[in-house]
Amino acid sequence: MAGYPGDADDDVASRPRSSSMPGDVVEENAVLFGVPKKGRIHEEVMKILKGAGFDHKRPDRLDVAMCKDLPIKLVFLPAADIPSYVMEGSVHIGISGSDMLEETLVAAGHRRDDDSAPIKVLRSLGIGKCKLCLQAPKDQCDRPPKDFVGKRIVTSFPALTKQFFDKCENKEGKKTSIKVVSGSVEAACGLGLADAIVDLVETGTTMKAAGLDIVADVLETEALLFQQRPTEANGLLGTKGDTVTLIEQRIRGFMTSQSYVMVVCNCSDEALAKVCTILPGKRSPTITELKQSSWHSVSALVETKKSQRVMDDLVKAGAEDVLCFGLSNTRM
Repeated sequence: MAGYPGDADDDVASRPRSSSMPGDVVEENAVLFGVPKKGRIHEEVMKILKGAGFDHKRPDRLDVAMCKDLPIKLVFLPAADIPSYVMEGSVHIGISGSDMLEETLVAAGHRRDDDSAPIKVLRSLGIGKCKLCLQAPKDQCDRPPKDFVGKRIVTSFPALTKQFFDKCENKEGKKTSIKVVSGSVEAACGLGLADAIVDLVETGTTMKAAGLDIVADVLETEALLFQQRPTEANGLLGTKGDTVTLIEQRIRGFMTSQSYVMVVCNCSDEALAKVCTILPGKRSPTITELKQSSWHSVSALVETKKSQRVMDDLVKAGAEDVLCFGLSNTRM
């Protein structure tokens, strides 16, 4: 598990500091963007970056890549470390799981929803969804979480685990033993190292194979886009801040494009009113007169998940030549 430099009393976001990145990574006018170098969300993050137009070429065996035509340098890092790098100011903006972000902030004595926190969340990305859970052998899972206070707990999330058990009822003043491991957490109970574990559950396959089940949820998690809180000292109130805004705008535009399609059809005067009811669009449908008298072309955005039903309804309403087009990006 990565360490977390500084302590909880430091005002990390406001004090000037030089980056801990090597000199050939840091560029005066470039925004450093930390992205996962591998792991469960790496491929999905790369798809988002490509769709948002952050074209880059990553040289072999290097963990940095300059974006073409943009003052943005991608820095490929372990997902667990990205929140620490952003909090320190070593990179300006990053993508990681909310579990990693919360662990980093709690370990440093911060809360994500606190305006004084050194990290500002820009948006959720809708990928990498899973849960951080208290898990125990199946025959122990009918017990409440407070029964595990004072027991041996193995985890990769010590700060969140401590926070969870601190909230559990503990009239006897028992101290929970929390042991940190970096991988294969689910094996700890079977090896006799732990009475229970706190670990991520996505499909549950690994958990069940280890003979474990869920006692309680600790945290729901997904991938987030976040930045170091802007200050004069870190330069994010100026040109670099404009670049960070551009990054968020492009990613938002791509994500919106994945949620909508453009549906186009032709219809007669008689069917026009009903077609427009089926195709209301974001604001209103676009209607174009066709060369053929009394006929129109109607187009509108439709939620992707509703598109098949909408197309069926258009045919029933008398529309013809119904087409559905995917979107590559948007600005809405």
